[in-house]
Amino acid sequence: MQRMRIPIDREATVPLYKQVEVALRSGISAGTLAPGTRLPATRALAADLGVSRITVTNAYAELERDGLIEGIVGSGTVVMAASFGHVGRPTDPPPDWPSWQQRLQQDRQDDGPEDRLEGPNPPLQDDAARPEAISFTGVGDLRLLSTRDLGRTIHDVLRADGVAALGYGDLGAGHPQLRTTIARVLAAQGIATSGERVLVTSGSQQGLALACQVLLRPDDPVLVEQPSYDHALRLFVHLRCRVIGVPMDDDGMRVELVEDLVRKHRPGLIYTVPTFHNPTGTCLPARRRRDLLAVAARHDVPIVEDDFTGDLRYEGRTQPAVKALDQNGSVIHLGSFAKLLAPGLRIGYLVADGPVFGRLTAAKQALDLTTSPLLQRVVDRIVTVGRYQSHLRRTTRLYRRRRDAMSEALAREMPDCAVGLPAGGLFLWVRLPEGVSARALARAGARTGVVVTPGHRFFTDPTAGDGYIRLNFATRTENEIHDGITRLGQAMMQLVDAHDQLPG
Repeated sequence: MQRMRIPIDREATVPLYKQVEVALRSGISAGTLAPGTRLPATRALAADLGVSRITVTNAYAELERDGLIEGIVGSGTVVMAASFGHVGRPTDPPPDWPSWQQRLQQDRQDDGPEDRLEGPNPPLQDDAARPEAISFTGVGDLRLLSTRDLGRTIHDVLRADGVAALGYGDLGAGHPQLRTTIARVLAAQGIATSGERVLVTSGSQQGLALACQVLLRPDDPVLVEQPSYDHALRLFVHLRCRVIGVPMDDDGMRVELVEDLVRKHRPGLIYTVPTFHNPTGTCLPARRRRDLLAVAARHDVPIVEDDFTGDLRYEGRTQPAVKALDQNGSVIHLGSFAKLLAPGLRIGYLVADGPVFGRLTAAKQALDLTTSPLLQRVVDRIVTVGRYQSHLRRTTRLYRRRRDAMSEALAREMPDCAVGLPAGGLFLWVRLPEGVSARALARAGARTGVVVTPGHRFFTDPTAGDGYIRLNFATRTENEIHDGITRLGQAMMQLVDAHDQLPG
């Protein structure tokens, strides 16, 4: 089984073993940890969570005493069939939804039924680069996905489901079987939900667009990390929202500044990429995640959490998703299979609780009826038969080597740059030497056959970020990384030499 991101609060009075037990019990009761699911070995889960092995052993012992799990020789610890009614479903409504959720519940359209929809910078073009250019942009390496296996899976789906896979399918929320599968994947991240709270989207970008459509109106403020994901910024600008940046440090968003910004601007939502942030690669500590959730709850502001590469962890402790800490429906969680399988599949999802889920589903249906039923079934089959997990393990090992190769190449070829080493994700965020413009370096690099993303793309202020570039280490082999960084280093030296020769 993949690594589990169980939320742990080290400052709580509840013992750590009990926190682990309750999280696993919730997943079993919800059915997201289905009977037959093999749990991680105690040593592996303890290492992932940063706790002692006896902590996990005690948690497993409590669950085994109640007949929820069983240690089987040769199979490890396995989830057993449980009577869900005794444990309680984690998706049952809390006593009181946040006020912003209650307003959605009370706000009805007068002209239709309840399920009706309620009424920055341009990207860098690669045209200047030579055809043989090495591009450090994009997402994952598409060469890792076997097109033969994908073709075989499509054939298997068509043979099994026939014309049902070619129709509209389940309008709105998506293919029920895939939604259940996604809920089980999320259980390993500590998010106790069910398929009924999962909405399949055409990529995570559509999930963000749906949340904006339901929660925001023109001129509404939105709080984001500064810098932030460039396509999210472009969406906010397109919707004529006012984007308010929250400064960051080496641990991500400076959450201690959020409360004053919320009081001052009264944002319609807070958008965050807390795990392996795009573009900086930082990972928000658990304490800040809890503090952010507390601020949002105090001021009745929804959080949209974009967890686009949360499973691509190369080292360090797992961090629980903010949604895993959410007790009252304050968080809308976005995810996607695009970064690990292929962007062209366009299969993403969101998880939400409360009245907002119905609004999001209605908005989805009004915009495009449904995400491709054929591709939904294909992705479900890939994930269900275990290919996704094996692909994730293989990809994680490979991307870690590429991350290290790029870091070493930068230290060798561009030693005056400052580079952090992220514990996961896809990107290195590189601070250039004083006086070197990222825009100029991107143009010079394109002429030498290497494509990079200049930092201004990730800021709402077009004058900011010109001292940074973002490099994707996942899309290229180690040899290509070496050649590309060598070219980029030569381009930067040319800029430095030209700058030194300027009069004065």
